[in-house]
Amino acid sequence: MHAPIKYVEKGLSIAANGAWVVFNGLNQIRQRPSFIPAWSDKPLLKSYQKTKPPLGWPRETDSLCPTCVREARQEILDGKKDVSVLLNEKVGEIKATILERDGKIVMVKDCPVHGHFEDVMAIDTAFFKHLEDVFPGRDIRAHNDETLHNHGSSTIKHGRGSVLTVDLTNRCNMMCDPCFMDANQVGFVHELSWDDIKTVLDNAISIKPKRQMSVQFSGGEPTISPYFLDAIRYSRKVGYNSVQAATNGIEFAKSADFARAAADAGLRYAYLQFDGIGNAANSHRRVGNLFDVKLRAIENLHSAGVDIVPVITIVNGVNNEQVGRVIEFALDNPKKINFLSFQPVSFTGRDEEITDERRQAQRYTLSHLAHDVKKQTSLGEPTRDWFPISFMGTFTDWADVVHGPDAQWGQLTCGCHPNCGVGMAVMIDKETKEAVPVTAFLKAERLAKDVACVNDAGRGTFLSVVGMSLAVIRNYDSFNAPTHFKLTDLLKKFDKTFGATKKARTGGYGKVEGDRTAEDIARRRADRWNFLFIAGMWFQDLFNYDFRRTEMCIIPYATQQGEISFCAYNTGIGWRNIIEKMHMTATLTKWYEEHGRHEIFAGNKAVPLPSTAHSLKLNEEAVRAGAQTDLDQLGIAKNAREEKLKARAGVARESHPGDTGKPDARYDEEMARLYRQHVLKEQPTLQIQGLGGKRKTAEPAEALQN
Repeated sequence: MHAPIKYVEKGLSIAANGAWVVFNGLNQIRQRPSFIPAWSDKPLLKSYQKTKPPLGWPRETDSLCPTCVREARQEILDGKKDVSVLLNEKVGEIKATILERDGKIVMVKDCPVHGHFEDVMAIDTAFFKHLEDVFPGRDIRAHNDETLHNHGSSTIKHGRGSVLTVDLTNRCNMMCDPCFMDANQVGFVHELSWDDIKTVLDNAISIKPKRQMSVQFSGGEPTISPYFLDAIRYSRKVGYNSVQAATNGIEFAKSADFARAAADAGLRYAYLQFDGIGNAANSHRRVGNLFDVKLRAIENLHSAGVDIVPVITIVNGVNNEQVGRVIEFALDNPKKINFLSFQPVSFTGRDEEITDERRQAQRYTLSHLAHDVKKQTSLGEPTRDWFPISFMGTFTDWADVVHGPDAQWGQLTCGCHPNCGVGMAVMIDKETKEAVPVTAFLKAERLAKDVACVNDAGRGTFLSVVGMSLAVIRNYDSFNAPTHFKLTDLLKKFDKTFGATKKARTGGYGKVEGDRTAEDIARRRADRWNFLFIAGMWFQDLFNYDFRRTEMCIIPYATQQGEISFCAYNTGIGWRNIIEKMHMTATLTKWYEEHGRHEIFAGNKAVPLPSTAHSLKLNEEAVRAGAQTDLDQLGIAKNAREEKLKARAGVARESHPGDTGKPDARYDEEMARLYRQHVLKEQPTLQIQGLGGKRKTAEPAEALQN
């Protein structure tokens, strides 16, 4: 039996269904043309005007040869080729085919020089098809953007962006695997000056569409930049209301005062590295008490008013069994956690030259994630409850229509390729901890089609709100909603998220703008219902690279050479390697002479904490569980460091088949040289030209010592 209100809401849903038929019929008559908002020089797109990249399978796309790319990049770094070749030539590019084989989706490609490559893109064809089928189409094209988007084949062409990533420094207070950027091991320091920081933030709002993106300060570890707090303040000053830090949490865990200072500066979200429950689950990061650090960071940040987003890099065989435990942690602590970001490993940075054996064993896709969530938590049906994050574009389009032509900023829109990111929304009762996937009681696909019809009519604020309300009510199933959840709660959630009514626009739910107060934060947190979003963001590497994804990137890096796709920067041709060396701050020798050495926690060194006390609820069984040992049992290395040591031991045995395998001094010296060259990436000289960047000559680099 259901509560009486549930039957009343069911009746409202039936009535709304009838009202919708009339409303939608009238709405089709003499629809209004799209207006050009103040934040764009082009009109808003109707749903039928949106384009899509080639989808389905088999399909052909443009990809990269992993070996050609590394060779071409090295030639640029060595000064043998000018970096302008990346603007004018298709460096390292080859064709790839995405097809179905043995119930999986795979990418296969052949280089005429380096042979055959293939990798898995999904282990569930129905899931892969579902994501592509519900993709609403590309966002508005970027325009008046030639100064920021000019990177040859890697140029971002579509969308307004969602998260502007700004790497403040390549220094880090950890040295772990995996690492996108090979932090602390490249032999030099690249750190943005204050002028650099202001320039990239000013540039971001100089183009159209003018985007209300989240600004995420990253690194390295952004909190060790001397300009960290100033950068947050400046972001708020120029108009960004969602400022984030991608952090390992060490500095926040060590000092509650530092967390408060960041909150006072305007930090809204901390994207907290969080690979599992318990110190053993985080042991691959090589910090002795890393889980204790995470708990203290959450306590200090939440108390200061900063929202926490645990970011879990998932490596098959290393921590994939932690998926359910991390979700359970969020479900047990709904007042502190309302977003989880799972990031299947991308084999780049320290892992770019991974062996085929380890890559195949560690590969983890978005379809793995959806199935692991169901298997480990019993939450969610992959093809009912998971959607590409770009699915929300229809709803942000509606918010753009409602906010009207005078809005100064476009809505934050995740308009990426459907193969890039997915999400499942779960409604949690903070009091009873009951959790139900939103799409179990809301017909998401039909709702999106209804809202697209409202958007296409372009009737203005009032009728657009009426249309959305009817669409939500008719697609709502009260009998499958959480026990104490009401239809009015759902309508408030939409309003709170997209800001349609006066209550949302005047801060009735609590402001999020730069002038928000502790009272605003408390008001937003007072909501009984936690809308937990479980996201999966799968960044590309050289083995599954697809330029159709790159050109739709919503997470651009703001650099001294413009805004570059996340994947093109960290992998692809490797713009990070090139730009950081073009704009190198100092060799390690000079840096140490002028600034000294910052503390690094590695080799299982523990972080000194003033306290390990916390108020978070934990599953003690999960905390006590040991590290995952799947790869150990298979005899497969877990990271690049182990892979190098394993290869070295194999060479030693071949060189000395009659002894214990211990290498001689000459061999040891040669291995040390190769380690410095190929792992630490030390370069004796640096001669990079092109792109108009300031030319710098490097001194001999040295390895960073702990």
